[in-house]
Amino acid sequence: MAKSRRKFLRSIGIAGAGLGLFNPKELVASGEKADKAKKQDKAENFELVILQTTDVHCQIHAHDEFFWENNKAVFRKTGGYEQMATYFREIRKKNKNVFAIDTGDMFQGSELSVKTTGKAISPILDALGYDLYLPGNWEVIYGKINMQTLLGGLNAPKVCANMYHDLGDGKRGDHIFPPYYIWNVSNIKIGFLGYTDHLVPIRQSPNYSKGILYAKPEENIAHYIEVLKNQEQCDYVIVIAHLGLSQQIHLANLEVSKGLDYILGGDTHERVRKPIQCKYAKVVEPGAFGSFCGRLVLTVREGKVVSDTYHLDEITASKYKADKNVTSLMDGLEKPYVEAINKVVGYSTIPLYRYFVIENPIDTMVLDALRWKLPDTDIVLSNGFRFCPPRTTPDHTGNIPVTEGYIFDMLPVDSTLRTGKVTGRQLTEWLERELNNVFAKDASKRFGGWVTKFNGMQVKFRAFGEEGKRLDSVLIGGKPLDPEKIYSIAACERDGDPADMICRIKNVQDVKNLAYTLHANMKDYLKANSPVTPKPGKNAIALDAPETLLTQVTGVDYQFM
Repeated sequence: MAKSRRKFLRSIGIAGAGLGLFNPKELVASGEKADKAKKQDKAENFELVILQTTDVHCQIHAHDEFFWENNKAVFRKTGGYEQMATYFREIRKKNKNVFAIDTGDMFQGSELSVKTTGKAISPILDALGYDLYLPGNWEVIYGKINMQTLLGGLNAPKVCANMYHDLGDGKRGDHIFPPYYIWNVSNIKIGFLGYTDHLVPIRQSPNYSKGILYAKPEENIAHYIEVLKNQEQCDYVIVIAHLGLSQQIHLANLEVSKGLDYILGGDTHERVRKPIQCKYAKVVEPGAFGSFCGRLVLTVREGKVVSDTYHLDEITASKYKADKNVTSLMDGLEKPYVEAINKVVGYSTIPLYRYFVIENPIDTMVLDALRWKLPDTDIVLSNGFRFCPPRTTPDHTGNIPVTEGYIFDMLPVDSTLRTGKVTGRQLTEWLERELNNVFAKDASKRFGGWVTKFNGMQVKFRAFGEEGKRLDSVLIGGKPLDPEKIYSIAACERDGDPADMICRIKNVQDVKNLAYTLHANMKDYLKANSPVTPKPGKNAIALDAPETLLTQVTGVDYQFM
């Protein structure tokens, strides 16, 4: 070591001597001292704590949360950045080496975020002191430039190895964000490699991601694992992902992931309490809406990471008192909008939530509002969204208030309603595709959403049946679907979709955009009909799964609770 260093110093000695920049003997001594210090550091025994939030969807306050316990729904108050700040502070107080990350969907999901184009969320994230970020599938909602501005303005670094600038004609430019980041503690290197959902242009309105090209993680993950393990000499390699639990499990089972240690995932709001051991890495997801924080503890002994333990910590509102500084910050950010956010526009007699895969009260209310407005339309549709925390607490009326802010929580994009006509054959083909998006045997083919909801059509199917043959029967208006008959449909327009597309159904005829939006329709419906009781009508019936199905993930040791 010393010999090679002396050789290097001789090669630059003339220039160095001319500039009078250093004394070679001092540099050698300094290098030997550094080597000795490095060896001492490597001999230390300590722990590294990695905290992960994801899919908070701008739910900045504590809220009602859904739990499935003893085969029934239970609700508790959880979450809130005020409470999360206290949790972070307590963890940092107890542990010397803490690294906090958020793996996406930070800027979409509430009225405050929409009214400020996400800008009100940034100061809150900075106040919590995150160390690293990954863009989620909804970070593109305000367009590419706003995404870059919002993420770029945050204090901590950002990573993503599969988002590129679109140079036109399908040509990829540079990465929009660096592909990886290294956390170095006492010469123990933890490499973080980021991947977001490559299906964003299909899952969401195409215009949101205009100017961005996505790649599948498997295109370059082996390369970056090699870079982190061998070139950067990382002791532990973690993928931070926003792909959905099914896709993350799929990735962890591919040979290209060899050398990977962990995937800290997001997107599908799953609550993984026990890490899922795949062929090449462990996989977790820490729920959504700030109701939980994942805590990965790495134990270091004599310069090596010798073990890892994982905890899913519930951010119970009664356990973690609100941080006063974050409360004050949030009050100031919300002040111009708080009156509108809290304005009651209607009532429900039953708890509102969106956790069941097949049918749920929130989407039933969306469908009931569409049916009320369009009574002569054969079928109304609601996309298979996951986001929106529950609302279960009655006010002085004894019913559960629905506020303007909660309509934004349910439907952050206030889309225009669109009608059209399709054949029964088109509906059959579309239903098979949509069911496969949710229940595909090949995990890599599962999209991130739930079953698309509908009213006016009763569908019996086999969730875990053969692709293209899941449908058992379809009734429309009480009569068997006729492949040749024309049916009228209605749903919301997606920005950037072709003019002849509704809810991913292609070649729709007589398409019309109506003069009102989802929000306006919901407000009108609630004003005329409150209190409502949006009990699911069993329009979709799985013959091989319970109506209370809470996850699309199968074949692994996992249960949503």
